[in-house]
Amino acid sequence: MPVESDREEFAGSAGNRGPRVRSDCWIGFQPATTGGLEIDLESTVEASYGESIRALLREGCAELGVTRGRLRCEDGGALPYVLMARLEAALRAALPELRGRWLPPLHGAAAARERSGSARDRRRRSRLYLPGSQPKLFINAGLYHADAVILDLEDAVAPAAKDASRILVRNALRAVDFGGAERMVRINQGELGLRDLEEIAAQPVDLILIPKVEHAADVERVDARIRELTAARVWLMPIIESALGVLNALEIARASERNVALTIGLEDYTADLGVPRTGAGTESLWARSMLVNAARAAGLQAIDSVYSDVADDAGLRASVLEAKALGFEGKGCIHPRQIAVVHEAFAPTPAEVDKACRIVRAFRAAERRGLGVVSLGSKMIDPPVVKRAHTTVDAAIAAGLLAPEWLSDGENA
Repeated sequence: MPVESDREEFAGSAGNRGPRVRSDCWIGFQPATTGGLEIDLESTVEASYGESIRALLREGCAELGVTRGRLRCEDGGALPYVLMARLEAALRAALPELRGRWLPPLHGAAAARERSGSARDRRRRSRLYLPGSQPKLFINAGLYHADAVILDLEDAVAPAAKDASRILVRNALRAVDFGGAERMVRINQGELGLRDLEEIAAQPVDLILIPKVEHAADVERVDARIRELTAARVWLMPIIESALGVLNALEIARASERNVALTIGLEDYTADLGVPRTGAGTESLWARSMLVNAARAAGLQAIDSVYSDVADDAGLRASVLEAKALGFEGKGCIHPRQIAVVHEAFAPTPAEVDKACRIVRAFRAAERRGLGVVSLGSKMIDPPVVKRAHTTVDAAIAAGLLAPEWLSDGENA
């Protein structure tokens, strides 16, 4: 690997370098006014892919209109979409006047997303956060069966890596198969977030998370920018992370027809209050209850914050059960091992499923007989109870606890 002094030779650079880098690369570029294009490649897969990498880099420079200069690539087994992103970011950093984009072909799953998008009311029990600067974490993300993956451009990305990560995430949305997961991106705050949208909004993204929202106008600006950039359906999930945001939660929830969920970030919220975040969570109970009520009043899903101790499965399960009792429908995950625990804890219990099935069957029987009153045994059942039972049954079917044909089987028994 080059010595430290080599890092000063290039006007623009992007990516990660070093002996431990895997599935990523570092590219530096120094423009020149004479001569041609010099490519210096050092790769862990040189024997198998060296020539194809050089050809890809030359193709990218030609596509972006760069014909002169010195380019160095230190490759740790990066996939083509990563090489493309790192090259484009390095060239843009060295040549601020560069305006072109070099987009990878749409992967089959990404192309399908462009055609259909995600459903407004789809399950969002688990959302797996992936740092937008670390492509090695993207590759297998779809294997963990999270309801959603979040490519994070905000807190997980260092300020110096924002521009390069924005391009990397754009390419990942086009090239990576995330399985059945909803494809989410957390953008940055303010103007930086609007710049993120310029690369992200027109790509196969299902939902944009807006951080540190305090006013409806914060959501409205993002909504308006998306409308300028694409006609595609892109959902929004504002993140409430301050006392002011909590107090304005209802107007935030109602700020856009693109809103499908409201979530809370407890690390920033407790910091705003000037109190430590505790395991008991008493310092945030009022805020979380406010968020759930605001979400429900606006017809949105309420999604809880992350649980930060990835080694404490019991603590995570207790946290999810508490969130479920408060009315939350999902929780953020910062490690794949948390996903199964979250899904299991959000699933209805056997007793809840049995009771819900009996209520739904009683309701259907009353409908068939033309009765306006529903009863189960000696108890009358109100419409809200029936609605809640339907929700439980739907969750049980989705979790594999009930077969989709359970009702007909039960009625025929």
